[in-house]
Amino acid sequence: MIIPRVLVFIVYAPALVGKDGRALDVIHGMEKALPGLRLAWRISESGRPIALPHRDAWLIERIKDGGFPLLCNGDASYPVTVNGSENPALLSPGGQPQLDVHAKLPLDEAVISAAAAMLEAMAEGARAFWGHASRYSYGAEVSEQFRRSPHGPERSPRGLPMLNLPENLPAPEIPCFLGWLNYWSVAAAQAIGFPDPARDAELLTRARRTPSGGWVVKLTDAPLDYDNPAHLDALNRAYERFPVIGGRDSPR
Repeated sequence: MIIPRVLVFIVYAPALVGKDGRALDVIHGMEKALPGLRLAWRISESGRPIALPHRDAWLIERIKDGGFPLLCNGDASYPVTVNGSENPALLSPGGQPQLDVHAKLPLDEAVISAAAAMLEAMAEGARAFWGHASRYSYGAEVSEQFRRSPHGPERSPRGLPMLNLPENLPAPEIPCFLGWLNYWSVAAAQAIGFPDPARDAELLTRARRTPSGGWVVKLTDAPLDYDNPAHLDALNRAYERFPVIGGRDSPR
């Protein structure tokens, strides 16, 4: 199977309320984070990009069901997309509905260089609890870590710790898992105990503070590769350091 060269960004935030301006804050922030990016097209049912000359007004008017429609950059040779959807309370940490904002960008040097700024812009714009940026293949790997039975294995096939399902976590501020880049709001950082200057010296060399007081933390210099033993070691060390992530401090 050929895995697309895509970097996925997802932030998890309080649910949208009415014509919530956070949707536009996310879009404007993304455009500032990646020079030349303009998210002013929608995609027709046939898959054709359609320009939106009044994008901001169009987007606000189409916020519904706790989400916002997909926007793109109109370039099929270099596709960038973003949309927001509401995750229902039944499937969300703490039993609260959440806004999940998903963006996909090409995995190239320009995007890798801008990735921390991009994740920060999306998370701060959405007022997110937490978020991450990871290679396209991350979903299959994290799925193998979710504990679906109390009698299941203690480690995933990759040797990573098992995680409680998101709906079993007690609060939305608790990150469900770790990605390559990790956004932790002030509340999330407090929940997991970051930073501890003595224990987090290495992570702090790859961390940046956000305007709201949160953090963007990079686990490895290059995008996390599950086939790279050094990257797996870094991921395991981070999980060991933060047992609250995935609710492993209170297994269910």
